[in-house]
Amino acid sequence: MSTLTTSSPSPVSTVALEPVRRQRLTSLARAEWTKMRSVRSTIWTIVTMIIITLGIATIAGATIASRWSTFSPVQQATFDPTKISLRGLLFSQLIIGVLGVLVMSAEYGTGTIRASLSAVPRRARVLVAKAAVFTLVAFVVSEVLAFGAFFIGQALLTSPAPHATLSQPGVLRAVVGGGLVVTVLGLVALGLATIIRHSAGAITAYVGVLLVAPIILQALPSSVGQPILRYMPFTISDAMTSPTAHATSAFSPWVGFAVLVVYALVALGVGGWLLVRRDA
Repeated sequence: MSTLTTSSPSPVSTVALEPVRRQRLTSLARAEWTKMRSVRSTIWTIVTMIIITLGIATIAGATIASRWSTFSPVQQATFDPTKISLRGLLFSQLIIGVLGVLVMSAEYGTGTIRASLSAVPRRARVLVAKAAVFTLVAFVVSEVLAFGAFFIGQALLTSPAPHATLSQPGVLRAVVGGGLVVTVLGLVALGLATIIRHSAGAITAYVGVLLVAPIILQALPSSVGQPILRYMPFTISDAMTSPTAHATSAFSPWVGFAVLVVYALVALGVGGWLLVRRDA
């Protein structure tokens, strides 16, 4: 009588499986990149970011010098040329939020999310791939716009208005930080879209947190609103994009940025947990 024997997998076969796992993740990232660059919403949002961010820097830099004599002594003493050039990043924060929402919610709107999740049984990987690709795109675009807006704005700021250089204390941090804030807020929007699964609802929630909540808090008594206002993304962003704002803000720039990162991780974490548990 013959006996059946089973052999354990050899070390060679075990090792051979590892590149396959890595390749699946990279293939998933390439698929998400293909989705992102092939839809018109991505192109239009980035083009809008470029026009508004650089346009505001151009207008601000060109008009400040002519209006300098109308500024009060206090305004002249507290004038921040870096912050003026980066003022358009506030609108970039709104626009990148729309893109972050559409990266996820657009698939729910069209129903293609079912095909994506069917192809990748481990659903968390879909969100990881989307977040990774979106982070790379948002970071590159945001930093290019931050530096572009800074250089354009400072080139147009002529005497008697002062201008800033990257070698001055806090200026490089403010420019780099402006791009980082835009990137992280886009991830917050991506997380909200994963939770809400509806474009209009997620965009409304994002705009509410970014702009509406600070307005409401400022209308409340300072004893109630100020302790909460310090944690708002708008307040943290304002400190991050100014070389001197940390002297009067509740958080130092990098501590405030860490708070924003926590917001993004929480939103993505909750979204990933719901993505795994809910039906598509």
